[in-house]
Amino acid sequence: MTTTFGATSTTDEVLQGVDLSGKRVLVTGVSAGLGVETARTLAAHGAKVVGAARDLAKAERATSEARAGAANGGSLELIELDLASLKSVRACADALVADGRPFDVVIANAGVMRTPFGHTEDGFETQFGTNHLGHFVFVNRIASLIAPGGRLVNVSSAGHRYSDVDLDDPNFERTPYEPMVSYGRSKTANILFAVEFDRRHKSRGVRATALHPGGIPTELARHMEPGEIERMLEQINAQAATEGQPPFQWKTVSQGSATSVWAAFVGQADEVGGRYCENCHVSSVTDGTIGIISEGVRRYALDPEHAKALWAKSEEMVGERF
Repeated sequence: MTTTFGATSTTDEVLQGVDLSGKRVLVTGVSAGLGVETARTLAAHGAKVVGAARDLAKAERATSEARAGAANGGSLELIELDLASLKSVRACADALVADGRPFDVVIANAGVMRTPFGHTEDGFETQFGTNHLGHFVFVNRIASLIAPGGRLVNVSSAGHRYSDVDLDDPNFERTPYEPMVSYGRSKTANILFAVEFDRRHKSRGVRATALHPGGIPTELARHMEPGEIERMLEQINAQAATEGQPPFQWKTVSQGSATSVWAAFVGQADEVGGRYCENCHVSSVTDGTIGIISEGVRRYALDPEHAKALWAKSEEMVGERF
């Protein structure tokens, strides 16, 4: 009998009885929050986890318990990766390719949210450059290491509903900068990247998916103004009341990481491939409200032609073809 998981399921519940011995998994963003919990539970179930982080000292501290809790042959090693620097991205990817050991799953978890207007080392708008372009180059450079039957899991967000990508002005050179619109663009890009990566690699048995982890109080919100979260929650709960839904509930970090491990190892490949998941299941297309209580993925985020166009624009921006 297949167990049904949902919004309150935890990583350990999703992986209960699942032996990941012999599996090798790469997780980006293991210095805090979801990345640390994802790495912890995978290593505890026997996986050999490679955790990527910009700040290795911070990651060492954050993952000390995860490394101590590795079991059944599981382990957690750390590598340096700064997604806001293509020099760092390429150096990290080249080192992994030179090492040559394959991965069963790559979980692109790292990201920034609602940052002030700024640019990456290479001149890209910070959120689009870090959340999308950094992962775009990194994942494509190590794509040959993802073993047949393997998966790419992109951690996106319900925030994708705030904005489609703008292929004519990705760096806000002509558009007034809005932090949440920028975040929305980058999270839509995470989904579209998964859609096109899945199309390109499914013939060799590698599938890609994207997901919304849920609302979790993590470091990701560190750029928000004092009181901004409280005001946002008031708006969300007012919307929920009009829709006849209960008030918003934060997820724990373990509940927030559950969809990542579900999409990586529990959901069926043909079910999750090229799709968007949340609350440990595949989500349906919605054209409804923006708020993060109701589920659903915007139609533009799954459009295959849109995904091809983003891929081409991304290649143009980074100066590299894949």
